[in-house]
Amino acid sequence: MAEKTFKVTSDSGIHARPATVLVNQAGQFSSDITLGYNGKNVNLKSIMGVMSLGIQSGSEITIKAEGNDADEALKAIEDVMKKEGLGE
Repeated sequence: MAEKTFKVTSDSGIHARPATVLVNQAGQFSSDITLGYNGKNVNLKSIMGVMSLGIQSGSEITIKAEGNDADEALKAIEDVMKKEGLGE
């Protein structure tokens, strides 16, 4: 299992457009990928799950990937977080 914690730096948090980008990236991998925020965990491949968390700027989130391509998946998600200016 691979795991990484990010601080959300986007002024508007993780709203519809960035959530879609993350979900699309996660969907390219066979690993189970979850996003944890405020004591809740959702499937990162589910746009409704991600949107239901209401992640605000300054929040800490944890992404976990478990499966045969977990490390690769987590690296790709990290790249998207940085490229889109969502978190560090």
